[in-house]
Amino acid sequence: MGDEEGPAPGSYALDVRDGRFGEVMGRVGGRVQLRPLRGGREWDVPPECLGEADPARVLRERVRLLNRDARRRVGLG
Repeated sequence: MGDEEGPAPGSYALDVRDGRFGEVMGRVGGRVQLRPLRGGREWDVPPECLGEADPARVLRERVRLLNRDARRRVGLG
């Protein structure tokens, strides 16, 4: 996936080892760091274990999180 430098920070990638996807935060020690879209702790992924994140899946998750946050702001959640 991506070029020799790997995916760009801010893009999304799939960890093919377990099917999780997240936002690319950067590289440390030759590994790519991903963070769940909902926030939380980053995890390291070897570059050879990265895959393309399905854009539809990323969009669904982002909309779900935006809706959750909006409901919390108006006191519905």
